[in-house]
Formats: sequence, C-alpha cells, structure tokens
Amino acid sequence: MTGIGPAIEAAGLTKRYGATVALDDLTLTVGRGEVFGFLGPNGAGKTTAVKLLLGLARPTGGGATVLGAPLGDRETRRRIGYLPELFRYQPWLTAREVLGLHCELIRLERSARPAEIAATLETVGLAARADSLVGTFSKGMQQRLGLGVALLGSPDLVVLDEPTSALDPIGRLDVRRIIAGLGARGAAVFLDSHLLTEVERVCDRVAILDRGRVVATGRIEELTAAGDLRIRVSDLPDDALAGLRSIVRGGGSAPEGAAAVETVRPGPAAAHLGAVETVRRTEDGLVLTGLDPDRVPDVVAAIVAAGGRVHAVEPVRLTLEDRFLDLVAAGRS
Repeated sequence: MTGIGPAIEAAGLTKRYGATVALDDLTLTVGRGEVFGFLGPNGAGKTTAVKLLLGLARPTGGGATVLGAPLGDRETRRRIGYLPELFRYQPWLTAREVLGLHCELIRLERSARPAEIAATLETVGLAARADSLVGTFSKGMQQRLGLGVALLGSPDLVVLDEPTSALDPIGRLDVRRIIAGLGARGAAVFLDSHLLTEVERVCDRVAILDRGRVVATGRIEELTAAGDLRIRVSDLPDDALAGLRSIVRGGGSAPEGAAAVETVRPGPAAAHLGAVETVRRTEDGLVLTGLDPDRVPDVVAAIVAAGGRVHAVEPVRLTLEDRFLDLVAAGRS
C-alpha cells in the first residue's frame, strides 16, 4: 500500500459531448480501504465517470485526483486494477498466459510473476483451469479471469464494473470475500453494479447517480433508514388512534381536516413512499412516522391501556433497491 490521502477525490467533475451533458458536477471522495458503490440506471453517466477517473477520457469541467495524482497519470495507472463490464480475452491463450500478458503490461518484476499468477488463480477459483484455453471458458469463468487481471500486482485502487453479472451464487460469494479482503489490506474498491443486494452486502458507502448528477450519497445504513416504527398489534380499538397521534406529535393534536388514519397495503416501500401521516394503520398493526425514540414506551403503554396487544416493535428499514427506485422515480416526476 503506497501513498496517503483519499483514493479518489473529485470536485465538480463534468463531461459534455456537444450539447449533451453526460456527467454534471460530480463531487465525491473515496477513502483508502473503502468499498464505494457507484449506482445508477442505464445512461446515468456511470461509465463516463469511470472513463474520466481512469484517464480514458478528458473532463470538460472540474477535476479529480486518483491515488493523489492527476487524472491520466501513467505511473498511477499501474496501481489501479480494472474489470470492465464488457471484456474479451484472447481465446487461444490459457488463463495463465492471459495473466502473464497483463503482468507484462503493469511491468511486474519477472521473478515475481509465477508466484503472483499462481496466487491470483487460486484467489479467483481458477487454479484447476490455469492451463485451459480461455476459449473453453464459460462466461462466468471468464469473469473470474477478468477479476484476476484486476487483482494483479496488489493495486491500491480496484475499479469493478458489474463484477458478478455472470456469476452463480457461489461465485458471488467468492467475489464478496475478495472485495472484503481488498478493503482489509487498505485498497479502495470502486464498484459499479446493478445487483443492489450485492452492493448492500459489501459497500461501506454509495453514491446514486441519475441523469448525470449525484442524487444521494452516504452510508448504506443512512440511506436505508426510513425513520419509521412498525408496531405489530391486534385488538386495538379505532378510537385509540387519536391518542396515539397526540403522543407521536409530542402532545399536540392533528391539524384540522387532516386524515386520521390511512389504510395501506403492506409492501417494501409502504412505510416511506409519500408518507405524510403521523400514524398509519396497516393490515397487521401500525406504522408511526417521526416518533422520538424516547417516546416508544409511552406509545406501547397507551396501546396496552386501550386494550391492544403488542406483538412486535421494530424500526422500518428500506432495502437499497427501495431507496434507489424512490430517488430515481422522484427525479422523473
């Protein structure tokens, strides 16, 4: 591990193609040892951002540093591992020969190459196929090989574009293990994936991009926290709801003319999409919005006093996919 400071630091990074703005004012920081998810729908500008960070395209505005160096610095590129979404390796070469070719490209010392190649093949699960022709590999095996190429030379930054798209569940588990190992040794990982369940499992922070602009960034737990409380309750009289609203509001009363309760169909986003009510009834209980955690015992006591039976009290958490869809949909409304 070499160098100090952030692995990636971008400020106002912008790319235009004529009148089309592909990337608009990208500002973010990725720390050393951090696994950072870069998410967005097709056409959001993710590939443009990656090209700029790797020095494969030039920005039309703003700037960035990668591993402390300006964009496109040649020596710095040798410290970056990259797995593109669309890759193709020479079908007449063996897996060992493909890795050997890339050892040459990154100028790895010749004496270190055999051990590096053997260790990499073992890491990505291809040791038994080291001398098989790439042309005989399945797409998943080729993706493992591509990941191996990105890992050669212990890079300080690894950029992965859809690294598990062709892999089965065992392969995805292997990739999660590899990514965790990269972070543990201090390498930064910049991960672009549409498989949001995978992102949620491995990333420390994410940025969500839509139409060239970042619409949200933060830690997974911050983005998936709805701030609501679900109480599974039975036998609660309808006339007890007004008192609960008063407790949730801190002793106030509902605004004149406001709906007291809305019955909603349960679903992954039912507790947060368009929610403006203080207390909402669901099929198995209640969802409370904006409740001070210190007042949870008061609410439970009020439910019991009114004759209700409390079966569970749990904070509502969204999936990353819920938040992603919510943010992208809001940008199109």
